[in-house]
Amino acid sequence: MRSRLLPIVALLGAVLSLSACGTRAPQIAMPSGLNNDLVTRAVHTATDMDLSGKRVWCVPFARNASGIYLRGDAHTWWDQAQGQLATGQTPSVGAVMTFSDSAKLRRGHLAVVSQVVSDREIRIHHANWERNKVSLDMGVIDVSDAGDWSRVRVESVPGAFGGVYPVDGFIRKN
Repeated sequence: MRSRLLPIVALLGAVLSLSACGTRAPQIAMPSGLNNDLVTRAVHTATDMDLSGKRVWCVPFARNASGIYLRGDAHTWWDQAQGQLATGQTPSVGAVMTFSDSAKLRRGHLAVVSQVVSDREIRIHHANWERNKVSLDMGVIDVSDAGDWSRVRVESVPGAFGGVYPVDGFIRKN
């Protein structure tokens, strides 16, 4: 399975544009719809924050990786996006997935869709699902009865999907 949950420091070598010897370091491969530079900078910024002892959060990571510049807690993004940005229930690469606030996610959560695998499975990039870690290409499956992405399970470790989380939808740039 391709999924990875990595400590931020371990990502440093994969996202720097130049290595110590002046040659190009490998870049994170981005499918169409994701901006490689934005995602690379988001991971680099999260790495810098972690190295300086600062907390890494999902909101600035999603903002930096997607180029969608909303503010506030994750659970406020869905309402903020209404009338300003494209919103819907269908995932697409580069869209921000907005998790609703719930008992497990008191302030909601944000992730950026990195791949659409099928109509009921996607992969996401996100931060702080596990404290101060960036997770790349983690699987998400739609478990809603209607197939509308309103309830999902997220892969916490490769091949293991956790509990059910409510989702508001997906935000895209217009």
